[in-house]
Amino acid sequence: MTDPERYVVTHTIAAAPSAVFAALTDPARHKDTEPGDWVRDAIDPQPITGTGQIFAMNMFFPKAGGHYVVHNLVNEFAPERTIGWLPGQLDDTGRHIPGGWWWRYDLTPAGEATDVTLTYDWTDTPQSFREEVVMPPFGTEYLAESLAALDRSVK
Repeated sequence: MTDPERYVVTHTIAAAPSAVFAALTDPARHKDTEPGDWVRDAIDPQPITGTGQIFAMNMFFPKAGGHYVVHNLVNEFAPERTIGWLPGQLDDTGRHIPGGWWWRYDLTPAGEATDVTLTYDWTDTPQSFREEVVMPPFGTEYLAESLAALDRSVK
């Protein structure tokens, strides 16, 4: 399903929701859950444990100037059901400034497997950033490939 500023893709993973959630709450494993090398490594690989937590990742994207750090503010967290975050930057005072897009994973038990729905929404992205990077920077196939990578990383 898509709408003008949101992609939603679902994939069934042959693993329990607990195993899928464990991968998603471990920033050190995030590089294994995307199809390319955009996500590099976790700056602080502490597990994600709840809303309000910020986890930082080293990233690489040529249109964003190459190497950069993204600070993700966890805004959705329900163990073994939902996790989501707002990518952004920290200002000089350490306050999180969202970029205007967000990621969310919803997990639904499906027998011995898990239906994972990945949502990427860029509704609040500023026009200046949209013009600089071109939003979204990928199509729905990127989300499908990301869920397939998550699937491989859980097994």
